[in-house]
Amino acid sequence: MRRPHYAPPPTKEGPRVNEEITARQVRVIDDDGENHGVITVEEGIRIAEAAGLDLVEVSPNADPPVCKILDYGKFKYEQQKRKNEARKKQKTIEVKEIKFRPNIEQHDYEVKMRALKKFIEEGDKVKVTLRFRGREMAHQELGLEVLQRVQAEMDEQAKVEQRPNMEGRQMIMVLAPR
Repeated sequence: MRRPHYAPPPTKEGPRVNEEITARQVRVIDDDGENHGVITVEEGIRIAEAAGLDLVEVSPNADPPVCKILDYGKFKYEQQKRKNEARKKQKTIEVKEIKFRPNIEQHDYEVKMRALKKFIEEGDKVKVTLRFRGREMAHQELGLEVLQRVQAEMDEQAKVEQRPNMEGRQMIMVLAPR
C-alpha cells in the first residue's frame, strides 16, 4: 500500500511583514522617510496600523534590522516592475555561425561578410567555420588565407576570441564584438 505524498508548505519569498518579523527591536522609518529610531516590533506595527499601512523588514541583516512603514501590496508590485525592467534590458549573447569554403567566390564572400558584420553590430559572437571537402584538405593554406582576410576586414569591429585552428575537416575561428 502506498502512502499519500504530501508537498511541504510553500516557502514565502520576499521581506517579512508585520507579525512575521522575528527581531525584538527594529529601526523604523515611516512612509515620509522620517526615522523613528530603535523601537519594539509591536510598537512599530501599532504605528503602521495607525497609518493604515504595513511594517516591512527592508534590511534584515542590519543591527538592528531596518523596517519601513509602507503599503506592502504596492511595494511588491514596484519590486516586480523593477525586476521585469531589468530582464527586458538584459541581452543574451548568442553565438552565430557563418560557413565559408576555401575557394569561395567574391560575391558569396561579400554576402557572408555583410551577415557577419550585422551579427557583430547586434552584439553577438560569430563562429566562422571553413569547411574542407575531399582534396581541399591538401591546401589548408587557402582556407587560412580566407580566415585571415575575414579577420583583417573585421579588425575594427571585432576581436579574435579564438584563433583559426583545425577541428577534423574544418577550420574554426571565433570573433567577438569590440
